[in-house]
Amino acid sequence: MFNLWFGALFMLVHFALFLLGYRLFGKVGVYAWIGMATVLANIQVVKTIDIYGIVLTLGNTMYGTIYLASDLLNEKYGRKEAKKGVWFGFFTLLVSTFIMQLALLFEPHDAEFSLAAQGAMETLFGLMPRIAAGSLCAYFISQFLDVRIYSLLKRLCPKPNQLWIRNNGSTAVSQLVDTLVFTSIAFLGEYDMPTWLSVFVTTYVVKFIVSVCSTPFLYAARSITFKEEPLNGKDPSALK
Repeated sequence: MFNLWFGALFMLVHFALFLLGYRLFGKVGVYAWIGMATVLANIQVVKTIDIYGIVLTLGNTMYGTIYLASDLLNEKYGRKEAKKGVWFGFFTLLVSTFIMQLALLFEPHDAEFSLAAQGAMETLFGLMPRIAAGSLCAYFISQFLDVRIYSLLKRLCPKPNQLWIRNNGSTAVSQLVDTLVFTSIAFLGEYDMPTWLSVFVTTYVVKFIVSVCSTPFLYAARSITFKEEPLNGKDPSALK
């Protein structure tokens, strides 16, 4: 029971901090959030939790906010800025993974604390090749797909009150692809098919729930305007 209600609070904290970062730092804050989220999501995924008998990995909420960030960039600043955010996140994920693998190669001091720290770092950052490859490939494919689908839906459903269609429509498809790519590369062949299917379904359902819950926060973020930031050549007040 604790994990259920605390998980809901955990999700709300993510969305609230995302809004705060955007309000304080504008578009730069969104880019910074994407970079931070790609790293933290891949650290959190090491930990599993149990909610009413369903085993889930942490990181799904943080990873879901990356879609929120790219959709916000697409909505207010255009497809080009959204793609830049995706590239920024991919670069951050790639570099952090590579740097931490190099850091693990150093021989630790034989002090007890240093050896314990080395073991903890190996647990967090000593990713197996398939998991690392799955994470990078899933991010790259799904995020660019999300930008493309969102841009398409933006043309088909351009009205301000249709934002929920653009957000959830693009994310529903792209996160399905993300989950399929990651679980296939990381786990297919490692687990039997029923176990793999269970991991795939539960992971996707959690991600989609996070996406739906993020929609009101995307509306809230869209209403925030900055005088110094022209939005696709339009009057910012037109987005209210």
